[in-house]
Amino acid sequence: MQTLTINIQNESLTEKVLWMLEHFKSDGLEITSNENIEDLKLLKATRKEETISFEEYLKNED
Repeated sequence: MQTLTINIQNESLTEKVLWMLEHFKSDGLEITSNENIEDLKLLKATRKEETISFEEYLKNED
């Protein structure tokens, strides 16, 4: 897999580029924003954390 980052400062051009890239989704192209990537990294990091039940969480709520 190869990852590319495209920085576009013009909103109109952003819409045009996304429109063009949408046509390649059926070929396997995945479009992900940097914000989504950061969220996924944070979510992945939490999977290693120990979990507690919701009831236990409520007991320790301040």
